[in-house]
Amino acid sequence: MKNLVFLTGAGISAESGIKTFRDTDGLWEGHDIMEVASFDGFEKNPALVLDFYNQRRKQLLEVQPNKAHEIIADLQQHFNVTVITQNVDDLHERAGSDKIIHLHGELLKARSVVNEDLIYDWKTDILEGTINDKNQQLRPHIVWFGEAVPEIENAVKIIEKADIIVIVGTSLQVYPAAGLIDYADKAQHFFYIDLKPAETSYFRKKIKVIPKKASEGMIELQKLLKDL
Repeated sequence: MKNLVFLTGAGISAESGIKTFRDTDGLWEGHDIMEVASFDGFEKNPALVLDFYNQRRKQLLEVQPNKAHEIIADLQQHFNVTVITQNVDDLHERAGSDKIIHLHGELLKARSVVNEDLIYDWKTDILEGTINDKNQQLRPHIVWFGEAVPEIENAVKIIEKADIIVIVGTSLQVYPAAGLIDYADKAQHFFYIDLKPAETSYFRKKIKVIPKKASEGMIELQKLLKDL
């Protein structure tokens, strides 16, 4: 089986009802990004940050995977599929994908503020005073601005072995995720699905652009992959 790697972002989950990361005015749900997506913001106002992610978590539990997620999962019958996602939702998992790397963490997990290796499955609110059995405050298991991306090395290893790479719903302009494509020396085919695709010349790869929303683009891609 050929190694098929998907690089997914906010655009693939938008059709499920999850808002993209930030609006055109740079705000996220009315908040400055650094207020709710940095450790400094968490230290200054933990209640605000925890409530922000509590609301995101509640929303996630109310939505469902869409056609794009489902097609990616279905392709596992014909390819060795790995999903590398910048999304913190679990929609790929719920659609049936088996191999997923979450670059930016997972909304349905919590971790200790003292020991980042103490990670817990979590579907309810995290509040000030929500602690683990070691009396350590919990926080969302999210990679905030300025924090290391622990899964980036695993993602690089997957990209290096890829035969086909598909970018869905992300411009791949945020590092370190943006640098992953540079490791795709083995890959022979590149596809980019996005309703408003970004400039692709900087990828330094020949990419087939499919300017459609994720679900429609994945339907087209499914047909194209049959000829490879």
